[in-house]
Amino acid sequence: MNSTIVIYGSSTGTCEAIAEKIASKLGCEALNVQDLSAETVAANQNLILGTSTWGAGELQDDWYDGLKTLQGADLSGKTIAIFGCGDCSTYSDTFVGGMGELYNGIKDSGANFIGSVETDGYTFDDSEAVIDGKFIGLPLDDINEDDQTDTRIDAWLAAITTSL
Repeated sequence: MNSTIVIYGSSTGTCEAIAEKIASKLGCEALNVQDLSAETVAANQNLILGTSTWGAGELQDDWYDGLKTLQGADLSGKTIAIFGCGDCSTYSDTFVGGMGELYNGIKDSGANFIGSVETDGYTFDDSEAVIDGKFIGLPLDDINEDDQTDTRIDAWLAAITTSL
């Protein structure tokens, strides 16, 4: 596996805990996006990006500066996978929208995006993170569907690990 890092933005600790779980399973580091630098981006071939969703489908606050760092870096040829935390019950019309915002901010970067997930098995009304009928990454609702989080993470990692 090439050098991999999990980069997350978390306000309540949920996305951080999930990022640390993913990093542990991959045997790599989890880094708070507040600590992201161009050097970190350059040093890693694989970037796994995680964000929670706030307000009307918005990125977690710390990601706004992190997104600027990514946009200023050379992402050509890098492999990127995205996961997002959201609440499919209370915010069913903007479920994991932060994941969609993150993707939209770097989709034209020349990076190779992996890890799309079928919408089957998810309960939501709308999401900016659904592109061509699939989530552009791994959506997780650790509030209402916490009993499915570990299974979903394991299935996603099994699907992307061969590309890392």
